[in-house]
Amino acid sequence: QLQLVESGGGLVQAGGSLRLSCAASQRTFSSYAMGWFRHPPGKEREFVATISAIGSRTLYAESVKGGFTISRDNAKNTLYLQMNSLKPEDTAVYYCAARRGLLLSTDDYDYWGQGTQVTVSS
Repeated sequence: QLQLVESGGGLVQAGGSLRLSCAASQRTFSSYAMGWFRHPPGKEREFVATISAIGSRTLYAESVKGGFTISRDNAKNTLYLQMNSLKPEDTAVYYCAARRGLLLSTDDYDYWGQGTQVTVSS
């Protein structure tokens, strides 16, 4: 069973940067496409970014293009989300998720982490 644990969240000022990590429990991490989602306070969960199993393809929500970068290191069984030029509207609980499949997806995932809080102050 694949287990995911997010880390790296915290408090940052607007315009700052933060890098989130998602550690997977198994070597088979390399067989999953991965994604990042976020749940802002008082709003619905939304898709942020996804990356293919090999790491050759990525897809981003329009709201984060240019500021966020998703990446992975399969040798370390770890997924990353580099967040630059952060704004207060980026405040949310961020979740990583995994899915088996050949295609990237914005909503169809099989495993989820517990989430990590990101707070951007103004």
